[in-house]
Amino acid sequence: MLFVAMLALFSVPCFGQGGDSPYPDVDENKLIETKWRYTYALHTESNTIIHKADENYDFYIHFKYDYSYEQYLNSRMTRGNWSLNGSELFYNFKHIKKFFIAEASGKSLVLEFTQPNSKGSYQYHYVRVNSSDAPFVKPANELPDIDVEAEDPNAVVAKKARRRKKKNRRKRYEEPKEQPVYISIELVGGGFYGGIDPVLRDYIQIKSSGRLIKEFQSTERGLVVTKKDIPREELEAFAEYCIAKNFFDMERIYDCEDAFCQDRKRKKPTPIPLRLMIAYGTKKKVVTITMYGRDDANVNYVPYPKELGDIITSIQKMADKL
Repeated sequence: MLFVAMLALFSVPCFGQGGDSPYPDVDENKLIETKWRYTYALHTESNTIIHKADENYDFYIHFKYDYSYEQYLNSRMTRGNWSLNGSELFYNFKHIKKFFIAEASGKSLVLEFTQPNSKGSYQYHYVRVNSSDAPFVKPANELPDIDVEAEDPNAVVAKKARRRKKKNRRKRYEEPKEQPVYISIELVGGGFYGGIDPVLRDYIQIKSSGRLIKEFQSTERGLVVTKKDIPREELEAFAEYCIAKNFFDMERIYDCEDAFCQDRKRKKPTPIPLRLMIAYGTKKKVVTITMYGRDDANVNYVPYPKELGDIITSIQKMADKL
């Protein structure tokens, strides 16, 4: 019976049924640029594991920032598009086109679905993996990963302070110093990959402490790392500038709007997407421009707000200023 149930799960065409999701909405940032390894399948009502991934069954999935996915199943790579509506995940696997996200955390992902020819629901269980442990090859012009859910270090400081307070409760109470508002900025990519000296890395990071690190690497010139400190006043002024420019209300991705732009994506030199992440207190936003910069034709292929361009230019000026 167990073998029959497993065959029904992995061989019979099946479709998620309609209806409202029984699970709360999921923030798409929990999926964007994440990679997962399948571990087992579960019959939900009976809590029975009906299939486990062994050494002969390798299944990985990568949800990309541009709403495309790539999945690896036993040496076969397939690709497609994904979308999220509340907790309903739409992507195609084994003829299943809709899943409910029963769990999505930093470590585990559970996708639930139903079949019209069987009773109850089933769940696929995954664990999150690093890029180095996944079978996906990152193109030279693709951006490095950004941890969108990185924890505010001030929160860690606050936890340690509470533990110290509990341990030393007999000591005289001292008013804790107010921590500055957490600020983090990362600017990655942009431009085109090619020419006589292709750029391999173009990365700017500004930490909440004001420490700025710029890494630039090309084929001929190698890696150049620049480090300096940005005054706190200047950093806070820049954060307020971003708010005034409505950065946190911008679209998550700016992409081609015509066939001319789409055609340019396939030509060389290869466009490198630009990704900007800014965190200010509890606000966090990652914005991607799929083609940023101008090639020999001096064309701005992807339309994006002028305010976004102003913010990018300001970060580059901070990095280049002596």
